[in-house]
Amino acid sequence: MELRVLRYFLTVAQEESFSRAAEKLHLSQPTLSRQLKELEDEFGKQLLIREPRRILLTDDGQLLRRRAEEILSLVKKPLGNFCTVRKSAAIYASAPVNPSTSPCSWKLPRSCGSNIPACAFTSSAVTALPP
Repeated sequence: MELRVLRYFLTVAQEESFSRAAEKLHLSQPTLSRQLKELEDEFGKQLLIREPRRILLTDDGQLLRRRAEEILSLVKKPLGNFCTVRKSAAIYASAPVNPSTSPCSWKLPRSCGSNIPACAFTSSAVTALPP
């Protein structure tokens, strides 16, 4: 799962429409629909109820929405607090995100690298919703 797809999911949940969400995200509607269908396939659960005039979230979709909001808020948090430790300290941060698409994979070393000699970031991919 990529952070980009989580953002797509949250936008559809907020807009309750593939068309409005696609417009807001500057994507084609079929592309957005396909991405979210692939997300449902990845989880093996239906996340969206597709009605003629709006999109609703299933119970699993509600859970994913809460988790996606948590994940994306963690990614957006400023990393300044990590840089307040003394220069000889090593920092290790961990977050459930895709390292190839996460801004954290470059923000942490770039923001802390000059102040802290051993600054590392590890991540683990989110592949399933918790029970």
